Amino acid sequence: MYVGVVGLQLRCVATNEERSRWIVHGEWLIYDDRWIRLGLVDVEISDGERFEHHAVHLDWAAIAVVVDEQNRVLMMWRHRFLSDRWGWELPGGLVDAGEDAITTAAREVEEETGYRPKEIEHLITYQPMAGMVDSEHSLFLVRGAEFVGAPTGEIEADLIE
Repeated sequence: MYVGVVGLQLRCVATNEERSRWIVHGEWLIYDDRWIRLGLVDVEISDGERFEHHAVHLDWAAIAVVVDEQNRVLMMWRHRFLSDRWGWELPGGLVDAGEDAITTAAREVEEETGYRPKEIEHLITYQPMAGMVDSEHSLFLVRGAEFVGAPTGEIEADLIE
């Protein structure tokens, strides 16, 4: 199954007036391991109110949108234990220490799907859960991919289409 790609245009108009900037007075680590860091942050909002706010810090992730010559997108059908749901996902993973995000995206596509990217370009880096979660994601567009064999490592998806 492929999802058609119609087109993508990103446009952003921003100011630097900073009327809504929050001031961070400090952060205390509550929990820390390989996957997640949880902190308690002393913040002050623009009206002067000051309070403690939880913050979740996750590692940088790289995700790829693999598009073929017919504008179909390569997706993985997989189960997620936390929500106990099945759904379509794009290939991607965490950026390893010393690795750049574009290398991670290409590596994850091949490991998770068995397809080797041909052309890859950076689209955007964004925070998908801004507010309480620091989880930077870099999204890449892959144009064309060659099937090189079965996915390697752990089984990550029941369907790759």
